[in-house]
Amino acid sequence: MSVFGQLPPRVRVVEVGPRDGLQNESASVRTADKVRLIDLLSESGLQHIEATSFVSPHAVPQFADAGEVMGAIQPREGVTYSALVPNLRGMRRALESGVREIAVFTGATDGFTRHNINMTVEESLSAFAPVLGLARAESVRVRGYVSVAFGCPYDGRVLPEQVLDVARRLFDLGVHEVSLGDTIGVATPNQVPEVVGPVLEEVGADRVAVHFHDTRGTALANALAALLLGVSTFDSAAAGLGGCPYAPGASGNLATEDLLYMLHGMGIETGVDIEKIAAASRFILNVLGRAPGSKYLQACG
Repeated sequence: MSVFGQLPPRVRVVEVGPRDGLQNESASVRTADKVRLIDLLSESGLQHIEATSFVSPHAVPQFADAGEVMGAIQPREGVTYSALVPNLRGMRRALESGVREIAVFTGATDGFTRHNINMTVEESLSAFAPVLGLARAESVRVRGYVSVAFGCPYDGRVLPEQVLDVARRLFDLGVHEVSLGDTIGVATPNQVPEVVGPVLEEVGADRVAVHFHDTRGTALANALAALLLGVSTFDSAAAGLGGCPYAPGASGNLATEDLLYMLHGMGIETGVDIEKIAAASRFILNVLGRAPGSKYLQACG
């Protein structure tokens, strides 16, 4: 047994780099480069890649090519390629592109959802109802994101009860999994059991994921705290790319290669080749003209 006690023997890594990693980039990334990034990630052993977002091209021009990207990638057997969908129009576009798993997103606070999608939390959940109805009719799985679960740039402190309530509502709507996000990277390890614990108790570890940002350098510590609770699904982004255009000060996601290094060093299986993730990270960093944000790449070059 680990010095930390009983830990999940295997972790599922949900790679969000192609979507969450690129959504905050001001410069447009070529469709071919997005496709190449996803194809490189597909070779690593990942089982789930969030490939794009079917948002309005006017709202997020970076994803105006969502359909083209989905049509050009080389799907690998055993890999789920999901897409973020904000509304019924986006859902229909996703279906036309062959997407078989989507994600919907809301927040734990009205302040965040108003800035993000110009709705209250209640209004956003109501708007999801027809999206999930169509998903059920088409046998498409749906993941739900709860943003700013650990702190909000507009409303400040977020109570665990708020997070649990939104998670409950998402499950009631029919999502198969909820990802609890530290969108602005303010969480510390002691908060993880306070926020994540009640949701785990309600639905079980197999339906809960966590999504940490490394804005203040605590993402890996928070991931360890989640592991100790029994969480076995973690979102991360190759090269630590990302941020949130509606969360001032939010920097990149937990880097996939940093997460893998910790997990593998602890004897936890992922099925993912860290060097292939590193190769994908180097590729996209070269495209963006960006220095690596992940500690693993900084150490290994």
